[in-house]
Amino acid sequence: MADSENMPGAMKTFRKERDERLMRQSSLRRIISRPELGAFAGVLLVFVFFGITAGNTGMFAADGILNWTTVSAQLTIIAVGAALLMVGGEFDLSVGSMIGFAGMMISIPMVYFGWSAAASTLFAFVGALTVGFLNGWIVMRTRLPSFIVTLATLYILRGFTIALSILFTNRTIVSGVKEVAEGSVVPWLFSGVIGTGLFGWFADMGTIGRLANGEPVVRGIPMVIVWALGLAAVAHVVLTRMRFGNWIFAAGGDANAARNVGVPVAMVKISLFMFTAFCATVYAAAQVFEFGSAASDRGLLKEFEAIIAAVIGGCLLTGGYGSIVGACFGALIFGVVQMGILFTGVPNDWFRVFLGTMLLIAVLFNNVIRRRVTGER
Repeated sequence: MADSENMPGAMKTFRKERDERLMRQSSLRRIISRPELGAFAGVLLVFVFFGITAGNTGMFAADGILNWTTVSAQLTIIAVGAALLMVGGEFDLSVGSMIGFAGMMISIPMVYFGWSAAASTLFAFVGALTVGFLNGWIVMRTRLPSFIVTLATLYILRGFTIALSILFTNRTIVSGVKEVAEGSVVPWLFSGVIGTGLFGWFADMGTIGRLANGEPVVRGIPMVIVWALGLAAVAHVVLTRMRFGNWIFAAGGDANAARNVGVPVAMVKISLFMFTAFCATVYAAAQVFEFGSAASDRGLLKEFEAIIAAVIGGCLLTGGYGSIVGACFGALIFGVVQMGILFTGVPNDWFRVFLGTMLLIAVLFNNVIRRRVTGER
């Protein structure tokens, strides 16, 4: 009898606990907790600002849009890798040096040893992936902070790039890549354009203008934009739709707990380091084949720009939380502001001030989001 009298209260308690666990969040709360919310708001703000201050300068004409879109796409390529790695709880400060190193690995064999463009590019990708593997393996093996390991790699790669370029070429800039690679499809894969017929039709229709030589002001969509969209789409699908994405979140949130439930944390993190190296090499190849040269100082400070874009996009510095879409928004903010400053005639020094300000705002905003997600006060 006593047991039956206690049952209603127990059932009520169980029902209350169950209801609290299964209680649906409001649409507004779900939107606020999205990692890319801050970056999206930033995109709207910069577009409104430059729409007012630079609307009549040509910034939003066809060629102006192409300029800031291309700059944004270049940063997106490395920001996507940085964002995935940060969600996984690690950093890679060697991305910028990897860009210069990979560029030399493409250029020197082509120009001085007669390699084909395909062989040289493949060589660069293999070398970069090897360095990425070593970065991840050392971090996992030694349990040292990835910040320290990749900081060391930053200096090693930059030193190797300068030393080897002087050793083989007696200079720090290697030119003549376009002439050597002429006739190969590889340069087009990284620095070509698509949709030339479509944009020619736009010019015929008067939608876009033509240059003095008769060519459209926009010949087509640069392949660097295609690479950026492709890498972002693949990374987004992996992170949000695949089991490997769940492993990334788990490894970045609590690596020990992830190991206890069977997540191959070492494999996941090493793969992410290799992916950041891959993205840096794509960036390097696009630069080399676009300009026809490689320079030992190319990619300087790009690792910080990639990390800042990821942080603006909602990636937490503590790992386990972030968004590829947000990182793309962060890169778009960079491109719009960098080119907008040029169009408005403001000294370019203010761009660094903006980056620092945006980083501080993003970190403060992400800290609020982290507290909401984790329940901290």
